[in-house]
Amino acid sequence: MPYDHNSDLPDNVRSNLPAHGQEIYRKAFNSAWDQYKQPEDRQGDADREETAHKVAWSAVKNEYHKQGDKWVKDES
Repeated sequence: MPYDHNSDLPDNVRSNLPAHGQEIYRKAFNSAWDQYKQPEDRQGDADREETAHKVAWSAVKNEYHKQGDKWVKDES
């Protein structure tokens, strides 16, 4: 189930990530949702949604890190 808007994201994503991080998450999730449609494209017995969430968090971690209980943008 791809997300059309950041406001559609799960509560734990919206309440923890800043707007830009949510945008990264949403786009990565939607891309992974399409990319890992077929079970043979996923690792192990992970379902499509689980895989897409893992990819999305990984994408966020490319630009943000957790500092205490907040996600902050990495300094370039």
